[in-house]
Amino acid sequence: MRSFIKFADQLSTSMGKAFSWCIVILMCGTCYEVVMAYAFNAPTLWNFDFSLQMYGAIFMMAGAYTLSTEAHVRGDVIYRLFKPRTQGWIDLILYFIFFFPGVLALAFYGYEYASMAWKIKETSWNSPAQIQIYMAKSLIPLSGLLLIIQGISEVFRSIICIQTGHWPARMVVAEETEKILMRTTQDEDQKDVI
Repeated sequence: MRSFIKFADQLSTSMGKAFSWCIVILMCGTCYEVVMAYAFNAPTLWNFDFSLQMYGAIFMMAGAYTLSTEAHVRGDVIYRLFKPRTQGWIDLILYFIFFFPGVLALAFYGYEYASMAWKIKETSWNSPAQIQIYMAKSLIPLSGLLLIIQGISEVFRSIICIQTGHWPARMVVAEETEKILMRTTQDEDQKDVI
């Protein structure tokens, strides 16, 4: 189980980091559009659809990464007061009731949706540029598959927590700025005491 958790975390992190570069591409495309529209009075036809696809890629492909780092919004006012074993049982049950049905539907119907788009070589209907969108629609079942893999990893985490009473460690990719500042402040306070 632990080896699968490590594999899933590494896969989700790699995909999250790779697709985070879409933000840079999106920013460059937006800056290009602004310059073309306002400086040269020659707006592009393709940039709206391009930006939409980049944003969609970021949104869809970041789901598994966000799940692996526990960065999803969570209403844990009562949950955090429970013992880890109780938290593990709650997570285990809720993953099967809510998470997997939705994610399996995303992967299954997303595959049908994407395969139909590939079959007809679908282009955007709301733009005069008629940009191709069937490749972007392939990200729908791919994001569903990544979420399934990460979801299985989270179920394994819950099982390990139920067995041991402790949550398995997560792969730390980035640390919140607030935690870094708190640690720096505490280190400085300790130096002042010495």
